[in-house]
Amino acid sequence: MMYKRIEETEKILNEVKRCIDDNGGIVKKEQLVAIGIDYRRILDFVENKDIIRIKNGYYTYGVERFSEEALVSKLFEDAVLCMESALYAYGYISNKPFGFHLAVDKNTSKSRFKMDYPKVIPYYTEPEVLKIGVTTITYEGNQFQIYDKDRLICDCLKYESKMDRRDFKEAIQAYIKDEDKDIAALMEYARERKVLKRVQSLIGVWL
Repeated sequence: MMYKRIEETEKILNEVKRCIDDNGGIVKKEQLVAIGIDYRRILDFVENKDIIRIKNGYYTYGVERFSEEALVSKLFEDAVLCMESALYAYGYISNKPFGFHLAVDKNTSKSRFKMDYPKVIPYYTEPEVLKIGVTTITYEGNQFQIYDKDRLICDCLKYESKMDRRDFKEAIQAYIKDEDKDIAALMEYARERKVLKRVQSLIGVWL
């Protein structure tokens, strides 16, 4: 009887791991329940360290096989890389920021971001502002939403007081030298983000 229970447990665990693999290495509780895995069984697997709870409602196994970037791209597909994280992804600043700076809908549950690893720093944003200038980038082999360079620089000007002075100067200089910048888009974003005078005084003289 005991061996039968062990075999049954191993069979269910294999189903869980197969489901995790089929979903890119991270699975939601609802996805496991949908294939007939009892939630109490999930809790047992977590307690026995057969699987790992990354954050509330999200599970994997062998978390060491994931980079921080892979985890963030999988857990926060609706978020947008912003501020220092976006600057670093574009190569505009040389110091990798502590944590991932993500713009999210202000109505998003704050509990989503309560996690020790990786560190996530949310920027709660009005829904209509969140999607302005969003594009996509492959960063460290993972797909992210990110603000385009012209929108990003306007955000840096808007929130200059919250940035490290060195990062701010480095970002502005990198943007000015970037042949891929779009001045027309920059001016349009500057009006929307209400930093037109800052753009004209700080960047305009170099253009």
